Amino acid sequence: MTVLATGLDPASAEYAERRAAMLAKLAEIEAEHARATAGGGEKYIARHRGRGKLLARERIELLVDPDTPFLELSPLAAWGSDYAVGASLVTGIGTVEGVECLITANDPTVRGGASNPWTLKKALRANEIAHANRLPVISLVESGGADLPSQKEIFIPGGALFKDLTRLSAAGIPTVAVVFGNSTAGGAYVPGMSDHVIMVKERAKVFLGGPPLVKMATGEESDDESLGGAEMHARTSGLADYFALDEPDALRQARRVVARLNWRKAHPDPGPAAPPAYDEEELLGIVPGDLKTPFDPREVIARIVDGSDFDEFKPLYGPSLTTGWAELHGYPVGILANAQGVLFSEESQKAAQFIQLANQRDIPLLFLHNTTGYMVGKEYEQGGIIKHGAMMINAVSNSKVPHLSVLMGASYGAGHYGMCGRAYDPRFLFAWPSAKSAVMGPQQLAGVLSIVARASAAAKGQPYDEEADAGLRAMVEQQIESESLPMFLSGRLYDDGVIDPRDTRTVLGLCLSALHTAPVEGARGGFGIFRM
Repeated sequence: MTVLATGLDPASAEYAERRAAMLAKLAEIEAEHARATAGGGEKYIARHRGRGKLLARERIELLVDPDTPFLELSPLAAWGSDYAVGASLVTGIGTVEGVECLITANDPTVRGGASNPWTLKKALRANEIAHANRLPVISLVESGGADLPSQKEIFIPGGALFKDLTRLSAAGIPTVAVVFGNSTAGGAYVPGMSDHVIMVKERAKVFLGGPPLVKMATGEESDDESLGGAEMHARTSGLADYFALDEPDALRQARRVVARLNWRKAHPDPGPAAPPAYDEEELLGIVPGDLKTPFDPREVIARIVDGSDFDEFKPLYGPSLTTGWAELHGYPVGILANAQGVLFSEESQKAAQFIQLANQRDIPLLFLHNTTGYMVGKEYEQGGIIKHGAMMINAVSNSKVPHLSVLMGASYGAGHYGMCGRAYDPRFLFAWPSAKSAVMGPQQLAGVLSIVARASAAAKGQPYDEEADAGLRAMVEQQIESESLPMFLSGRLYDDGVIDPRDTRTVLGLCLSALHTAPVEGARGGFGIFRM
């Protein structure tokens, strides 16, 4: 074993300051998570319970195997928008009868579980995860369909939800719908396009048009039960495969359906893994409050990989990018971690070679972000930084092994791309509360705008308004700072969640286990042209 040494001093004032700053950020994140868990608020939760119904997360808890984790995804979706935090939908990965499944659950305490534009984005992301990782999908359905005032943003792109269900089925990935209440209009196609359908007696209501719409369209008088009740669909239409007496019975039957899927992972789970040699609690004190201050990513690696055992690749070349091999919960991983923030030509070429090696060996890649981007300046442009940065981005783009990304600190500019940001389709991407991501840092962006404005004024022979410039810079810095924070980015689903650093090893382990449900195979010479 090559156990990483540590230079971290938990007794130092610097460590204490960093830890306090991280805990303060965590408290802010937890407050927003609590808002998502609260759903529609006490009034609507009480009304829902008064109808004898379980909450969305209670349904998930009864569905998954006892004493197993549920990795919730995108819990802060819609943060900062006009819609409720969480986007009236719970999504995540949980184990059901020993099978890792992608689970979605409408939250009927938020506008009856109606789908808004952020609900749609969250659901589409969940389907993307299910397809890429070959995870069976269980939909816990209770939704009034589209939130009609926002239909213009939902109707056209919303059709992809039903396309996804049919493509999952065509790919041999099982889909199960458990209907607890309303599943109307377009929502009726969720059970209609699922492989297995369970409906709850006197609760499920599945129809393309409810009694009012039928009356308006045809003049026909009808009621919910005869038009789309569970018993009708079980006895007459045949849409329901299983008829449940109540919610617990429906969830029991869903578990039995999964147990009978004969579902097998592409790769066996590894055996027990050695824990890191260092305390995960110490992850709180590694990242500085000021991201301009560098930190050693090996201190993070040492606290998340098995036995803190890490074989570094090219340690003396391109030192501002740490690369190497390790295992995490028994799964092999190749790690790329930013050390000093800036990516130079050497780091870019080193990364490209390392990514190729991982693809030859079918080893997933883990990207740990703390980069301000690729180096600029005459010397570096003449040295080929564009073609070398392009080489790294080419390698990331055409790599076929699964990628995982964690934003620890800065993730700016093209460095975000080269380190497999959201646009480069990592299987999963998470952020720490300390992370920031934007086209560049707030001060740099405001400074660029100021320089351009000064040059424009000089070209026109006009005096430059220094007071207005100072006001503009302050406004731009404030805007970019607020738009680069984790809650803002997570609200737009640019990550799959903001996590406690202490949970990083667990979260990555759950992701690695899930992605090994699908075959892990690298590219074999399938890269584009590398400009040398």
